[in-house]
Formats: sequence, C-alpha cells, structure tokens
Amino acid sequence: MAFSPWLQMVLLVALVLSAPAPAVLAAGSSKATRIRLYIHERFEGANATVASPLLRSPLGGNATFGEPGVIDDELRAGPRPGSDLVGRFQGFFVGTDRAGPSYLSTITLVFTAGERRGSTLTVQGQYHFDFDGAAVERAVVGGTGVFRMARGYSFMKVVSAPTPETVVFRIDLFVLLPRPGHYF
Repeated sequence: MAFSPWLQMVLLVALVLSAPAPAVLAAGSSKATRIRLYIHERFEGANATVASPLLRSPLGGNATFGEPGVIDDELRAGPRPGSDLVGRFQGFFVGTDRAGPSYLSTITLVFTAGERRGSTLTVQGQYHFDFDGAAVERAVVGGTGVFRMARGYSFMKVVSAPTPETVVFRIDLFVLLPRPGHYF
C-alpha cells in the first residue's frame, strides 16, 4: 500500500518529535568552576618536555607549516619550580598556517594529585605564542572523572621570561560542569 507524500511527511515529523531529546544541559543545571595552574616547560636536555619538530615542514627554511610536535609538561600549583606538582600537560600540536608560526593543538590536563586526581580536562584550538603578553584562548572540549561532560574555555599566558631552556605559562580554565542528575 502506497502512502501519499503528505502522509509520509506527517509520519516523519511525528517520529522526530517523539525521539528522546539530545544530551543538553537544562537551564541552571551547570556549575561554573575556575582553575588556575602553571605549566612548566623544558626545551632542552635529558628532561625536555617538548619535542618539535619531529619532521621538517615541506615548505623548508623556517616554515612551521606541517611540523608536528608533542608535549609532556609539568602542571604545577604555582609558578615556582618547587610548587606542588598536580599533574601533566600532555598533547600534540601541528603547524597549520602557511604564512607564519601558528599551531593547532589538542592538550589533556592529566591530574595526578589532590582532589582532582584521576581526572582529565581536554583543551583544543589554534594558538600563536606572543611572548610579549597576549593570552592564548582555547576551548575546553571535555573531561573525565570530576570533569565528565565539561565545557568552557581557557586562557594561557607566559608568566616567566622564556630562556633557551625553560618557560612557565599560567593557564586559567573556566569550566562548566553539569550538576549531578542533569546530564540528559
């Protein structure tokens, strides 16, 4: 038995309207959290925490387009090297701008100590470091543990004068977390 196109459309609309709602947070069901941490990065030596470039750009010279790199920096509670180690700042980046040094990165903050131990937060986005003070903004795209279903944004800024060996960044994370029972 054939159905008319009009009837098919009505049935399709009814089916769509009867489907469960997507995973959307209800209004007022999220909790805002601000976290400030410090990333300690070492460029040289046996304890280097960043490796780049693993491959040279196909454009040659000083170009960064296409160059990948990896990061496994220390994540600390303060800017001093002796401040509490709270985790790792791990991920990868790749040069994505043919005109200059601009990168796309995916980074996971892995918490290994304190109340967030065993949890992660992932940030992703484009960056170009301005060692003169501009902050790099990236999206918080998810997390695990206490950060399950996190969303938000982060600002990362150089806080110590970079040397050939090291640099310290401050990262401020603005995270929205669903309240328990408000996932779907």
